[in-house]
Amino acid sequence: MATGKEIRGKIKSVENTKKITKAMEMVAASKMRKAQDRMHAARPYSDKIRNIAANLSQANPEYVHPFMVQQDTAKRVGFIVVTTDKGLCGGMNTNSLRLLTNKFRELEGEGKAIETVAIGNKGLGFLNRIGARVAANVTQLGDTPHLEKLIGPVKVLLDAYQEGKLDAVYLVYTKFINTMKQEATLQQLLPLTSDKLKADEGAHSWDYIYEPDVQSVVDELLVRYVEALIYQAVAENMASEQSARMVAMKAASDNAGSVIGELKLVYNKTRQAAITKELSEIVAGAAAVG
Repeated sequence: MATGKEIRGKIKSVENTKKITKAMEMVAASKMRKAQDRMHAARPYSDKIRNIAANLSQANPEYVHPFMVQQDTAKRVGFIVVTTDKGLCGGMNTNSLRLLTNKFRELEGEGKAIETVAIGNKGLGFLNRIGARVAANVTQLGDTPHLEKLIGPVKVLLDAYQEGKLDAVYLVYTKFINTMKQEATLQQLLPLTSDKLKADEGAHSWDYIYEPDVQSVVDELLVRYVEALIYQAVAENMASEQSARMVAMKAASDNAGSVIGELKLVYNKTRQAAITKELSEIVAGAAAVG
């Protein structure tokens, strides 16, 4: 049976752990609010550029951008994998990577090769472990996503699709639903489908004047649209990360509190047993003397 000193040491150790997890919970809660504000702020831009892209695609059927052309000759598929740089955020990354692995198996069963771009340390480490081909990566994004850091690695896959080297490009990330719920999401980024390029109901269909020409404007706009989708995915993933970390650290703090309670109970029982034993020995000694 453990001695009182050993139990006191365990209690002290768990209390120290609880202090750390409580501090991490509070830091994550603070960062979560900022990440959510950033994510919500990016949504109007994404929605507006989608409406404009939808109106342009309907207004100019004579010109079709390569991003909207369905290809099936390259037998190669690209994936943009968005994960976190750090751990301690529950099963968030695991759920996304499980979804990714299932899609890998499905495509490999169809005889298609896979090319990836990793955004985040956890995804990069996973892709290297399973031997996937990583064309480019970006890590250490910090708490704020910067589009200029994302454009370079992502452009590798966008250019490959435009040149006909890829049949499709998929985006894997964790979608923010609310503080308690984050959803692993796998969506087709390219080719852009008609349901994605759909203007909001009731939105006015504009007739545009193009300067310098239709092709230049549509080319530039659709690239910006795809970049906006990727930026929004990274912003959603960061908001999900802080929410998941806050919930995980709160659970860890609560569990530490339960363990401390149990250890204190064991300590009190051990102490009581020692006192009872000493009293019994004193009484037995007194009786022997008498």
